[in-house]
Amino acid sequence: MIRELLRGSVEFPRTPTGTPDLRAVPGGLGASPRRWLDAPPGPYSIERDDAYCETFARAHHEAFPVASRFVPAELRPHVLSVYAFARAADDFADEPEYEGHRIEALDAWEEHLNRCLHGEASHPVFVSLARTIEARDLPTPPFEHLLSAFRSDVEITRYPTFARLRGYTSHAAEPVGRLLLALFGYRDPVLVQYADEISTALQLTNFWQDVAADAARDHIYLPGEDLHYFGVTEADVKALRPTEPLRDLIRYQVARTRAIYQHGRPLLRHVGKDLRIELTIIWLLGMAVLDKIEDADYDVFTRRPVIRKRDRALVLARAARQWAMDFDLSSLRHLWGV
Repeated sequence: MIRELLRGSVEFPRTPTGTPDLRAVPGGLGASPRRWLDAPPGPYSIERDDAYCETFARAHHEAFPVASRFVPAELRPHVLSVYAFARAADDFADEPEYEGHRIEALDAWEEHLNRCLHGEASHPVFVSLARTIEARDLPTPPFEHLLSAFRSDVEITRYPTFARLRGYTSHAAEPVGRLLLALFGYRDPVLVQYADEISTALQLTNFWQDVAADAARDHIYLPGEDLHYFGVTEADVKALRPTEPLRDLIRYQVARTRAIYQHGRPLLRHVGKDLRIELTIIWLLGMAVLDKIEDADYDVFTRRPVIRKRDRALVLARAARQWAMDFDLSSLRHLWGV
């Protein structure tokens, strides 16, 4: 779920299930059957823990930039430790290799978190995270809420109303935005509300982008009340055919999500340039995914809408026009390799 974070400019070997094979990465995570759960042999150090989180992050191919060169160098290790915590837990809930052991893996990750919060971290992700929580004075409930959301994603596969779906995103998406603001020192409740809207919009965008893939694993995030209103059944969704009622349903969800992005947009004006360009690119990329869905006439079944290199270049151009006075444009080009 938390796939709205970090760039993925480096490809690593993949396992048969398609997940990054960190056993092939120098200094990676070893051949443990509980990959990412089991800690590598110590001793640990600040440099080694941070490198571990960075290796983990770089092994995941993401569409959205976080911890890019626009983030101040002193904050990048902290962003990476939060990312490693959240993305690993997301993998436990989603990736095929954890099928049949998802709750066990999440329980173990929660135990690592509890030990971390009590000064007893014994895994490099959590040793690094403990330093981040202390150095940046991060609130701890968002970490607990994320684990709660991932656990519920294993157990709950349908949402009868949009309000119930927003209840899920309040734990699965909003904590990410809140932690990112806190990492950069922003605590204003108004800014937090804006961040909640952007985080939720990104999560919803991912849902509509992945309707077909989620249906294949028996997860339907389209609210039941909306299915009923548009005359769509679960069988219609699982048939993976872009019928007219399904297109109308996706069109409605895209319009609703655009409005949520707009509700959060003022955040881009109220944060400093240390975070503004990063958030601007993320916001524009999220909207660009919705544009791709619209361009496909709301058919998310024939082909998954994705952001390609040309789309990223256009987003960077738009971001550059907005913030050219504040940022090095060569950095913009380097971020996406254009």
